[in-house]
Formats: sequence, structure tokens, C-alpha cells
Amino acid sequence: MTRFRAIAGLLVLVFVIAYPLIPGLDAALVKATGKPIGAVMATVFVYGILALALNVVVGYTGILHLGIAAFFGIGAFVTGILTVQQYPFQIGFLPALLISTVLSTLLGMALTAPALRLRGDYLALVTLGFGLIAVTAMRNFEEITGGMKTLNPIPPPKIPGFMETPLSWLGIGTNWTEDYKLFYFLTLGYLLLVYVLLRNLERSRIGRAWVALREDELAATHMGLNAAKLKLAAIALGAGIAGMAGSLYATRMTNTLEPTKYDFLLSATILCCLIMGGLGNRAGVLLGVVIVAGYDFLFAPILDGYLQGLDINPDDRAYRKFSTWNLMIFGLALILMMRFRSAGILPARRGDGSSVVRSLRDRTLPPSDIKQTSLAANAVRSRSDRTTGDESGKGAAP
Repeated sequence: MTRFRAIAGLLVLVFVIAYPLIPGLDAALVKATGKPIGAVMATVFVYGILALALNVVVGYTGILHLGIAAFFGIGAFVTGILTVQQYPFQIGFLPALLISTVLSTLLGMALTAPALRLRGDYLALVTLGFGLIAVTAMRNFEEITGGMKTLNPIPPPKIPGFMETPLSWLGIGTNWTEDYKLFYFLTLGYLLLVYVLLRNLERSRIGRAWVALREDELAATHMGLNAAKLKLAAIALGAGIAGMAGSLYATRMTNTLEPTKYDFLLSATILCCLIMGGLGNRAGVLLGVVIVAGYDFLFAPILDGYLQGLDINPDDRAYRKFSTWNLMIFGLALILMMRFRSAGILPARRGDGSSVVRSLRDRTLPPSDIKQTSLAANAVRSRSDRTTGDESGKGAAP
């Protein structure tokens, strides 16, 4: 099954890379659907980066984060401030992307560090509150962020001179507004970069520590792991990647958009992508993004236009429009997914309730180390249970 998934993933990757280079394919799809498929896919790739950022926090570490869209918006507005003509900076795409990523990382660390003592729902409420505060700040600080007027136009990246000839050989133009292929390959390249980075990070020592913390925080801390530092590192990395995605998104849209675009609804949508695709599974997360974003950006508008073309709603009744039932159908599908396949379409190999011992066994530890780890984890739980029992029995009548 794993080999089949690898082959299927490779075929999908080859098709995605070759899609803009196949003559007439995008034009035929645009004619058939009435939607710019290639241009929409660039936005889907950005959402994929944002979903991978949230997967670091929720999927790897098990922390419910409800404010990831705030860092997405911070990256977008920092890029706008550093590149638009209203401000004297105008430093270009790559420096703005780097600064947006670093600043989002630092803000993630600074805002999360005071709340690391909290766990579970309490920490989730803190992240939700930060998201709401960030949206309000971006809307009210009009002198800096432009507020609801947005910052525009954000200039596209500059193409180096030595790249113009190879791009012409591939049939790719140099005008960012006329040819969707430029943003298509730009966002796809960053998505693949983040994917490979997280793949290597998941297999590293800190990645295994995140999984151990997710599976059993008590046992992980008693085995020498610093839970606070691990949580801080995960949230900082997720915030940085989200800020990078926001920078790409603002550049793709040529403006920062309204601050309300980065509210809790976007965070909940990205979380739904993780739940539907598979928490902790990078390929599953991207599959969830394709399903959710494809449903929202392509399937629902295309079906709504098709139904209107049939002229079955001459009185313009709301209940005869697919857009009226759009969210209800999506919510029902999500409920059914949670009921019958709660681990997602592509569940992670260690996302099915496996213990720390199984997670370590996947890393080919010697049998003696596995046995010692199992005994240590059981001893920690037994000691914790005895301590809890002793404390609850203090003061009781003999």
C-alpha cells in the first residue's frame, strides 16, 4: 500500500508540473468550465503551504491552533508595507518574503511563550484570541496597513535576465499579469520546498520528539523532553511558514486584501483541510486542500453556473441555487468524514492512537531500547497513578 501511494504521488506530481506545459490543456478546461483553472491552482498551492504550516502545530505536536490565519495575514501586510509605492522601502519580492517569514516566526514565539503553561482547550482559546486581536489591529491601524482600503498594487517579482530565454523555450511569458504560468510555478516551487523541508524535519530528532509529545506528554517529559521548548519551536515554525504563505498570497493577488480575509473562518477552513485529508500526513493535508479549495473555488461555482444555464430558476429563488446549499453540503460531508473515517482520507502511519513505543519502533531502534522505552513509559504512568491516588486519599477517614 505504501508503494502504491508513492507511485500515485509521483504520477500526480509529474502531472501537476507538466500541466501548464501541455499545449491547449488549460485553454480547453477554461472553455469547458468557464474558470481559470491554472490561475486558481496557484492560490490552491498557497493554501497548501498554509495547511502544512498548521500541520506542524496540530498534526505533529497535537496543539489545537485556531489563529494560524493571523500569521498568514501578517505575512501579507508586511509584504505590502515593504513593497508598495506608498512607503519608501520598496525592497522587492525576495527580501520582503524573507522578512515576512522571520517576523512572523518572531511574533509566533513572542506571543506564545507566555501561554506555554496552558494546555488543551485553554491554549486553543489563547490562539483564537490572538487571531481576533490581529485582525482588529490590521483593520484599525489604517495609517500603517491601509485598513479596509488595502495596500496596492504589490509589484510582482523581477525575472532575472538569464531566465528569459529558457522561459521562452518553455512557452512561458514574462508578464506576470498575462501569463498564469509564472505564479503557478513560483507557488508550486515554494510548496515543494516546504514539503521537503517538513519531510526531513519529521524524520529528525525534533520531529520524533514532537510526535512523542503528541502521543503522551507526561511520558515524554519524564523521559527528558522539554515540552515548553518543543511547543514553542513548533508554533514558531508554523507561524513562519504561514507568514511566507501570506507573502506569496499578497504578491499573487497584487494587494493585501481586507483584514477580514484573515479571520477565524480561514483558520477553521484550513483546519478542515487537515481533518479531511489526514492529520500528521503531509500528502493527506495537500489532498484535503485540493478537495476543500477545489470544492469552494471550482466545483461550487461551476455547478452553480451550470444550473443557471439550465434555466430552472426563472424566479431567482434562493433554494434553487447551489450556492444556498453550499456550506450545508460541505458541513454534512465533514460530519460524515468524522463519523466514518475520523483519521482522514490518508491517515498518518502514527496518527491512529499508536504509543510512543510504536513511534520509536518505526525508527528502527534496537529491541533492547524499545523494551527499555516501554518499561520507562509504563513506570511513569504507574508512578503518576499512584501519586494521584495518594493525593486524593489524603485526609480521608481510615
